Amino acid sequence: MSGLKRYRSVVADSARWGGFAFRPGDIVISTPPKCGTTWMQTLCAMLVFDATEFNPPLAEISPWLDMLIADRAEIVERLGRQQHRRIIKTHTPLDGLPYDPGVTYICVGRDPRDAACSAIHHAANMDVERFMELRAAAVGLEDLAGIARQRPGPAAEGAPAPLQAWLEGDGREVPMSLAYMLGHLATFWERRQAPHVALFHYSDLLADLPGQVHRLAGALRVEMADDRLLELAAAGTFGAMKRRAQMLAPCSDVGLWRNTEEFFHRGTSGQWRKVFTDGDLRRYQDRVAELASAELAAWAHHGWLGAAIAT
Repeated sequence: MSGLKRYRSVVADSARWGGFAFRPGDIVISTPPKCGTTWMQTLCAMLVFDATEFNPPLAEISPWLDMLIADRAEIVERLGRQQHRRIIKTHTPLDGLPYDPGVTYICVGRDPRDAACSAIHHAANMDVERFMELRAAAVGLEDLAGIARQRPGPAAEGAPAPLQAWLEGDGREVPMSLAYMLGHLATFWERRQAPHVALFHYSDLLADLPGQVHRLAGALRVEMADDRLLELAAAGTFGAMKRRAQMLAPCSDVGLWRNTEEFFHRGTSGQWRKVFTDGDLRRYQDRVAELASAELAAWAHHGWLGAAIAT
């Protein structure tokens, strides 16, 4: 993909976007890991289908194109068969994605410290051996020698503690890292005023889900009565999603999680206060200053509703 950055890890490879044929109206949900990806997929699907329940499961309706535990050709074929407006998931930043003016690109940010807490729980809940088994069957393991070996799942013996690994991880090859997250958000922040680019925030979804669903409908150019938007928002709360974990959690059909319901863990902001030590926070603040502009950092921590930042 000429001119695009390649993001490649044990989990995903953005090169799989090469040659993908978009359709007008496609929706690409591109978020850093643990920032509300499944939440945004669910909200988009509810708006596209004007429904609160889905069959088949959400992961089939909205597949992750560049994840390496499924054959790319099978995913592309599935997307090709879809007659509805397509919703495609990725954790690839905007500068690694083909840009098409007929596509809507959506990103969700989150306080990075909360994303770190969620990532640590996510890793502990993943069955790593099952992941590697699925990857081996889909694409093989021969390429791993050329990839930074941050395997998904709990830290190996002798490796840095999970929080330190997240703080210090490489921004290109380690998606579960502060550098990757802020770099990803920056690619959307720089184009936040561009047509068909929409930037949402986890804390705003928590604070005013009906208002954010209304805003999302506008971004997707979906016309719907206000009372129906309120009904969809009620079905899109964290608690409502957790009760439907088997249908909404990614990879729930292939046994990737030790506990599928726990994929939806807490869905809160501020949980980092019980995890970060004073020393962790000092290092965190230094890293944020290295990695992001002050304006982006303010938005990443507070969202649109919590900070006076021009859109």
